[in-house]
Amino acid sequence: MSETYDPRHTAVLLVDPFNDFLSEGGKVWPHLEPVATEVGLLDHLRSVVAAARENDVRVMFVPHRRWEPGDYDNWDFPSPSQRKIQKMHHFARGSWGGSFHDDFQPQPGEVVVHEHWGSSGFANTDLDFQLKQHGITHVVIVGLLANTCIEATARFAQELGYHVTLVRDATAALLPEVMHAAHELNGPTFAHAIVTTDEVTAAFKGAQS
Repeated sequence: MSETYDPRHTAVLLVDPFNDFLSEGGKVWPHLEPVATEVGLLDHLRSVVAAARENDVRVMFVPHRRWEPGDYDNWDFPSPSQRKIQKMHHFARGSWGGSFHDDFQPQPGEVVVHEHWGSSGFANTDLDFQLKQHGITHVVIVGLLANTCIEATARFAQELGYHVTLVRDATAALLPEVMHAAHELNGPTFAHAIVTTDEVTAAFKGAQS
């Protein structure tokens, strides 16, 4: 792997680590579980976050809007995903499903970005501002879902001039075909690197040493 990650200028963006996505009993977990299990999602997310923290790479949390009563009710053009959230109350504010998974809790000094309403972690949030304030040039984007919030956030990052890394086994989607599209068809059009968890954690350790 040729990519290098200076810890002073690199951030892991952990997107939507909610119980509804990642935990038994979560509303979306049953639909994600086959792909998540196949790629070892939870263990790989743990590894990426742990390696970042151990090697002074900044971790930023990039959460979706937590549903509240009335959300999207009077919108002119809610997306299909927003309609689904409106119906199913994914990530409801104050609920267990809308809380971060126990293994992915912000530590002191870690940034939790303003919640995004759509798919991109940048649109209508302070993510770009926070990255610039911390001198970040390289973003490693992990979490959920590969073809929605991960892809949209990564595309937006590239448009803003960041170096973008996708981690193919630290994300998941509802279908294997979607994972293939995210990493083999779509990802190469905007990502500077598409790697595995082992590759990116080794790169973090190598940069620090």
